[in-house]
Amino acid sequence: MKDAVTAPAIEVEDLSIRYGNVTAVSSVSFSVKQGEQLTLLGPSGCGKTTTLRAVAGLEKPFGGTIRIGGRTMYDGAGRINLPAEQRGLSMVFQSYAIWPHMTVFDNVAYGLRVRNESAATLKGKVHHALDLVKMGAFAERNASLLSGGQQQRVALARACAFSPTVLLFDEPLSNLDAKLRAEMRIELRELQRRLKVTSLYVTHDLEEALAMSDQIVVMRSGNIEQSGTANEIYNFPRTAFVADFVGSANLVSGRLLPERSVNGSIAVEVGDGNVLLGVSHGRSPPPEPTLSLRTVHLRLSAERPARSENVWPVRVKRSVFLGDLTQVHVEWSGRELVIRQTTAAPYSEGEQAYLSIDPGHCVLLEGD
Repeated sequence: MKDAVTAPAIEVEDLSIRYGNVTAVSSVSFSVKQGEQLTLLGPSGCGKTTTLRAVAGLEKPFGGTIRIGGRTMYDGAGRINLPAEQRGLSMVFQSYAIWPHMTVFDNVAYGLRVRNESAATLKGKVHHALDLVKMGAFAERNASLLSGGQQQRVALARACAFSPTVLLFDEPLSNLDAKLRAEMRIELRELQRRLKVTSLYVTHDLEEALAMSDQIVVMRSGNIEQSGTANEIYNFPRTAFVADFVGSANLVSGRLLPERSVNGSIAVEVGDGNVLLGVSHGRSPPPEPTLSLRTVHLRLSAERPARSENVWPVRVKRSVFLGDLTQVHVEWSGRELVIRQTTAAPYSEGEQAYLSIDPGHCVLLEGD
């Protein structure tokens, strides 16, 4: 058994969860280092919240092991399954779970009172927790008078009040409007770093995951599709699912040109004879490989770029203004590609332009 001091704060190994004949989570494994935040990212129904609830002790797994700080919380083979109240965890829910008939102070104090904290200790911990989330001035306000963002801050203060070893977040920002959600994700990340608390976070929001995570685990249909840092997940997606779900990408398939695919480079002949150069990222290309081209990495220009590789003349099909971005659709090698760029230069339907992309941004995908 690993030393509790050196062991990861959270270890999940071969976790499986079933509901009758339906497998919700299948052999999922990951670990979270002390003080880091790992995010489970994926679409609805992928098993991310079920996994989180199993770590919390709110779901009974079918098999596998869960350890917190080196201590076994669940072991299917050993028939160990500690109840939630013995795991030393705190959870922030999507619904906030704030009691409207209580004051802000009493909401935050509830868990401490259950633990029989003395009045003086309880008061100090509650006010400290409220100050952390900038809600100290609202201690005596009735919770029913709070906005959604304020209620979320109170839920966070309640979770932090008794200094848990691990914080669990189940899509805590999904009920907020877009502007407040963007502000709260920054505050949550700063708070997590300041407290140096280990956290496991669940979301389907890509920007949230990229902005807040030390590590990301992308889930699909109860399985882990890819895990890594935000940079690895975004820039080097492993499968077509990850490339499409984590950001916006064009998926281009063609015929492998072995003589030009050496030393980590890959060359693919596409459609009408155009050759697309990319990187294999250590993956072995099949005879008909697929490459991921992020929409933000493609470049469109009126004049031909100086570079000689991955440059083609194209015809613009349509241009859509999206505020911060302009989305341009072009015809290339018998297919339609999408480019997203910040330039305000307008492109008209039927206009000729030059499409280009750095080969380093054309990434070989594995099969799904």
